[in-house]
Amino acid sequence: MAIRDILIAPDPRLKTVSDPVDTVDDDLRALMDDMLETMYAAPGIGLAAIQVGVPVRVIVMDLAREGDAPEPRFFVNPEILDQSDTLTSYAEGCLSVPEFYEDVERPDTVRIRYLDYHGKPCEEEARDLFAVCIQHEMDHLEGILFVDHL
Repeated sequence: MAIRDILIAPDPRLKTVSDPVDTVDDDLRALMDDMLETMYAAPGIGLAAIQVGVPVRVIVMDLAREGDAPEPRFFVNPEILDQSDTLTSYAEGCLSVPEFYEDVERPDTVRIRYLDYHGKPCEEEARDLFAVCIQHEMDHLEGILFVDHL
């Protein structure tokens, strides 16, 4: 595993729409491992592949509270299947927009489908911080930063 450089806005690569992943293989798992190590070192709770300069539809996340055991999550080709009509405002930050936090309104619940670390198809409902984080990171896959919502 290796810690990679995180792109900082206004780096134009952050505006790139990421490509779908064809196969979850050892090379992709190595990228996800590097992303996770990079995210932990930053430190952060979520990271999209484009933030380390790789334009593929991959997200890593860990929402474990500080001091608790790590709970790494991996999302390949994530998509939102459904979202609630209820919006919630949350003070968001971003490793690519350091030291800036601002409230962003997003649906408070989303149903997502993705491939996991091993390429297994998964579907689940995201609520609360998980919903905020997955939507924030999925925006990166479309070349959108949270500050674009302001």
